Amino acid sequence: MEDTSLGRTGAWRWILLTAIAPIAWGSTYVVTRAVLPAEPLWGAVIRALPAGVLLLLLSRRRPHGAWWWRSALLGMLNTGGFFALVYAVAQRLPSGVAATLMAASPLVMMAAARVVLGQRPRILALTGGAAGIAGVALMLFGGDGAVDPVGILLAVVALVSSAVGYALATRWGAVDLVASTAWQLLAGGLLVLPLAVLVEGAPPLLDGAAIVGFAYVTVIATAVAFVAWFAGLRHLPAATVGLIGLLNPVTGVVLGALVAGEALTGRQFTGLAIVLVGIALGQVRLRRSAQSPSDSRNDRVGAKNVDPVAAVEKSRMRS
Repeated sequence: MEDTSLGRTGAWRWILLTAIAPIAWGSTYVVTRAVLPAEPLWGAVIRALPAGVLLLLLSRRRPHGAWWWRSALLGMLNTGGFFALVYAVAQRLPSGVAATLMAASPLVMMAAARVVLGQRPRILALTGGAAGIAGVALMLFGGDGAVDPVGILLAVVALVSSAVGYALATRWGAVDLVASTAWQLLAGGLLVLPLAVLVEGAPPLLDGAAIVGFAYVTVIATAVAFVAWFAGLRHLPAATVGLIGLLNPVTGVVLGALVAGEALTGRQFTGLAIVLVGIALGQVRLRRSAQSPSDSRNDRVGAKNVDPVAAVEKSRMRS
């Protein structure tokens, strides 16, 4: 069984690895709006399938048993359907607005982890999530330009979908990390492919800039990012991972201003600061847990006060 005592060095190693994912995801908003075509379904397919093939070549493992239908479900929740939603959001909303909506993800992830994994979030984690929501409100309504309500609705659906998918992936995670990520990406891309053909017709023609953009989104913001994210979910509490995910809106806002020239107001700067406070609150709790492993075990998973890894392992055996 995996060692449940995350030392201070070990915890920060997993935090830094996990942070790769939201930083990479936050950068996709600018790339999507700047150089990628407007078809969200084809965008999801072109992003997911090559990344899945790349990881499958690295892992050289095929799904087995229940992982055929699990891969299909997780592929739709975490990759194919999620990519299409996020792609559409990025086309409808300014980069900063689209990214800041993802600051709601920690609370959504905590709720999903409570239901699926039995992980009960602590007060500091909830406070950090609330800080993210406050930052969202300031940053969302502090920018220039109109906000598309359809884009906001699509972003909310994407948040709920991914939170449930991440919790299920953690519960079912007793398989090779790279292989399971590959299966999800391939399943998601293949499930969206016929819908893309039916709704959007032939695949879009890609110029040189779009090819480079998709190469970055596929390799860095998909293959590398999802492996890092799922690794974090296996070694850190979902609440901690969700708060690390607040780096997504931070990256989106900063790049939106630096690269896309999107205006930042005083309210958005204030919201950005609040989001950073939310991230810091989660790491304060983790530092205390690293110093007191027995206390950490009692705090991460609900009323039974058991070790989180053991709880996940038991849930996998039951599934």
